[in-house]
Amino acid sequence: MLKTYSNFTIPLKLKKSILLIGNFDGLHLGHQKVLKEAIKFKKKYKLKLGILTFNPLPVMFFNKKLKNYRLTNDFQKFFLLKKIGVDFIINKSFDLKFSRITSKQFIKKIVAKKINPKFVFVSNNFKYGNKRKGDVKELISEGKKYGFKIIKPEPLRVKKKIISSSLIRGLLEKGKIKHANKLLSRNWVINGAVQKGKQLGKRLGFPTCNIDIDNYISPKPGVYSIKATIDDSKKILNGIAYLGYRPTFGGKKLLLEVNLFGFNGSLYRKILNVYFCNFIRRDKKFKNKTSLISQMKKDLIKAKFYLRKKIIL
Repeated sequence: MLKTYSNFTIPLKLKKSILLIGNFDGLHLGHQKVLKEAIKFKKKYKLKLGILTFNPLPVMFFNKKLKNYRLTNDFQKFFLLKKIGVDFIINKSFDLKFSRITSKQFIKKIVAKKINPKFVFVSNNFKYGNKRKGDVKELISEGKKYGFKIIKPEPLRVKKKIISSSLIRGLLEKGKIKHANKLLSRNWVINGAVQKGKQLGKRLGFPTCNIDIDNYISPKPGVYSIKATIDDSKKILNGIAYLGYRPTFGGKKLLLEVNLFGFNGSLYRKILNVYFCNFIRRDKKFKNKTSLISQMKKDLIKAKFYLRKKIIL
């Protein structure tokens, strides 16, 4: 059973474990490679496996205007980590006080004293401490002093490019959803509570449910074929989604609107998990409602065609 902690006070039985430090946003193939190597250590040395991560992500803390950035929310990230075989997660609140801790203090007072791991897995470019002054070289040196060993797995590369969360964000922003899905090893998903909208889709003949994308990265505005599940149900529904600003109607707020094929029930306040499958077209402003409806009918045909093909999920 996965244990989660909001601070560094963990039980004695979780000390002398394997610790991975990082954001792990997206849990993509690169993260999965590192975790698989850590799982081998877990089995070989019969140790517990833990993750130290932060909320908000440090980059979002230091850049308050950075809203749409994350590939996964905490719920999704924890679910995936549990599925992989992680035993515990320390999800530390990243605040001003914590950001001012020096690199040496971070190692001595937190890593060595409070967590006291046996192995620490980090990437080659790992930075920590106030103003990111700490690096892996320092971590290795301090680790010898405090009795933990640093493991630096080689990053995963595809066509000479390192698989990273930043790379996947860039693909989503360009509408390259299929490529992003391959690097994630699953379909990228937004989950959120269905909210009351202006019923505009219904008046156009395409009833939709509205979802606030919160801090998720904003993919390229436009129309997508999607699959969806409701709450904890395993039933997969086909559909089409619009993500954009409604330029035809002078909209200014980014919206995610989903139309589920053949679904007639109420989804208000239910949690909808929206899996993005194919990018159909970019967002655009139409001359009038008639032109928009005509295009939506064409989009629907394309979405149904794309959804006939096998997807990752």
